[in-house]
This record gives sequence, structure tokens and C-alpha cells, in this order.
Amino acid sequence: MNGSAEPALEQLLRDLAPRVLGALTRRGGDFAAAEDAVQEALLAAATKWPQGGMPANPGGWLFRVAQRRLQDQREAEASRERRQAMVVAPELTVEPANDEFEDPLTATGDDTLALLFSCCHPALAAPAAIALTLRAVGGLTTAAIAHAFLVPEPTMAQRISRAKAAIQGSGLPFVRPGAVERAERLDAVLRVLYLMFTEGHTSSQGTALHCPDLAAEAIRLSRMLCDLVPDHPESLGLLALLLLTDARRAARSGPNGELIPLQEQDRSRWDRQQIAEGTACITKALAQGEVGPYQVQAAIAALHDEAASIATTDWPQILALYTLLQRMQDNPMVALNRAIAVAMVNGPAAGLALVATLENDPRLATGHRVLAVRGHLREMAGDRDGAILDYQAAALRTTNLPERHYLQAKALGLQAR
Repeated sequence: MNGSAEPALEQLLRDLAPRVLGALTRRGGDFAAAEDAVQEALLAAATKWPQGGMPANPGGWLFRVAQRRLQDQREAEASRERRQAMVVAPELTVEPANDEFEDPLTATGDDTLALLFSCCHPALAAPAAIALTLRAVGGLTTAAIAHAFLVPEPTMAQRISRAKAAIQGSGLPFVRPGAVERAERLDAVLRVLYLMFTEGHTSSQGTALHCPDLAAEAIRLSRMLCDLVPDHPESLGLLALLLLTDARRAARSGPNGELIPLQEQDRSRWDRQQIAEGTACITKALAQGEVGPYQVQAAIAALHDEAASIATTDWPQILALYTLLQRMQDNPMVALNRAIAVAMVNGPAAGLALVATLENDPRLATGHRVLAVRGHLREMAGDRDGAILDYQAAALRTTNLPERHYLQAKALGLQAR
């Protein structure tokens, strides 16, 4: 997406992209070519609409431009100059007739969830399918997806390119999956929604702490998924997790967008309606007897939301749940969060001992999380100088500006004591 686009326009394009891609793919069946064409149409919109005004039918405009891009590609596949000209050709600004493509903003149907299932294609291994879906449905950048998978950006770029090529070479149709296919792809779909929300909750890069619209879209699609598979406990668990986590959003940042950590948040600003809905979802999910990772994480989030303060939080129960979650998943972030819970129950020295076991994990080597947590635990332990060094080092590694400012402020605050 064009970084120069206004936030409202950027969000509109993010909302429209998967719907236009779904319609284009249904007509042509070539996902890789359709995804490229939609990206070109988005670039054209981000370039032309701020100067020339938004068309009356934005979805139809994008569909027509992308469709012409596909036609051009068929006529001259190797012509890069012609593909580039497609973005700036004057005839592309002509508003399409309304009967060319129903405006996704007013249509009763929504292809986004169907596209999400379709992207989790049987020709792909789960990690590749999830990465491709985050790009096509979530609109995430390659850098953001790489951050979610704890891999370098070039590695993720290659993975996405290979995924598109694998779909193209498989010969399998890219169509709306039936009930059997949906069941086979459900785990991957849940992972996509989780990672979409995670990026929306705390942006991996940029000047804003979070992207509320992306988080809201993940919640919206999770609701649709629960309507589609109402008796699936992990789908309910995921929706509960998203609701219970998003409920704290209003208190997570200050008037200037600065990060406010959990222990300093005004809990009266938490969304009690969302907390009640999330609690009802996790209660219903757990009653079905099949406990999975999203349900465990939702139970942890519920314990945080129910507590009046950090001091009154049921940390022993949270520690027990993180221990269960770590048995379910080989995820270093789970281990890092468990270390915090250990520190809250058994003291910072015990937490620091666990953090030390994660310092050489290659999945965390380039990120800031280990350093930030270690700084926090060193501050708890009274190691002022060590905490300052960790906060400073973590600030250098994070690519989210509010997080960087928070870490720098922590270091400066300790230096001033």
C-alpha cells in the first residue's frame, strides 16, 4: 500500500482489496496474477484519488483497473513498460458502470472470509499459506509478516513468491472451498486471524502503536467464522482472546499516542462490554472439553481483565496457564511471557533465570522483546545499571516508534534517579 496515502484512504483500500481480489479470482481463477493486478490497482488509486477525487463506486473502480491489468498481462506478459503504464494510463480513471462490479461497501455479501479459506490452499504448507493469506487478506507488508513469523524479511519475501508459484503450478483450482475443505484449512485460518489481530494490536513498525482498523477486521472475521462453525471451541477461544485483549485498547495509549504499560493503565477505560462478551465466549468454549492454545490464551487474558490491579492479579493461575500453553506450543514468545509470570510469583531472579535460557534463541535474536523483558525484570530486582542498558538496547531494536519512546523513557527515568 502506498505509504503517502491518507490514513482514511489507506484503510478504505485495505478494506476493499480482499473483496476485489476475491471477485477477480473467481472470474479468472489465477490467484497470483489477480493479486499482482490488485496491487497495481491499489497503487493507482493511492496515486490518483487524492488529486482527482474518489469515484462514486470505489470497489468497481479498483475491479475495472485490476481487470484491465490482467487483460494487458495476457496480451504482453513480458512487457514491464506496459504494466507500469497501466498504473498511469488516463483511461484507467474512467469510473466503471455500477453493473460491472457490486460495490463491496454496500453489498450484502462479503467474500473476505471465503478468500481467507481459499488462500489456505492445499498446494501449500501451512506456514506458506498463512503468509500468503496475511498479504492478500490482511494487507500486511512483507516486513510485518516476517516479524510475525520471527524470520528475516528476504526469507519471507521468497516464501510468499514461492507460495504464489506453487498455487500456479499445482493445477488445482482456486475456488471457494466446501465444508470438507474448510475443516481441513480451519487451523491455518485461525492462525491468520490471530496474526492479523496481533499486528493490529501492536504494529511491528511505524509511528502508531496500533492499527485499530486491522484489529477490528480480525475481530469481524472471527465473528463470521464463529457463525460458520458455531460449535468449534478454538474458534470461540480465538474470538474470546481478541475481544478480551482489544478491550484494553483505549487505555494502552496516551493523548499523544504514547505507550501505557498494563500496570499503569486506567482500568476504568477498559471496555466492559467486550470483556463480558469475551468471557462468555471462553466460558462456552471451555465447556466443550477440547482445550486448545487460543482458549488458554483467552483464559489468561480474562484473568488480566478481571483483576483490579497488577497486585491483585491471579499470577499463580496465569503461571499455570502459561505452563500449559508452553507444553502445547514451541513458541519463544510464550516462554518469554511465562518468565514474566514466574517473576511475579517467585521473584525477579527466577524470571531472569528463564530469560537467560532464551537469549540465544535465533527466533528472538534480532528482536527487542528479550531485552525489554530482561530490563523490566532487572529493574524489579534493583539492578538499575543493567536495566538501563537493556532498555537502551531494546529501544534501538524496535521498529515501532511509541515502543521505542517508551523504552528510551524508561532508561532516562532510571538514569535520573
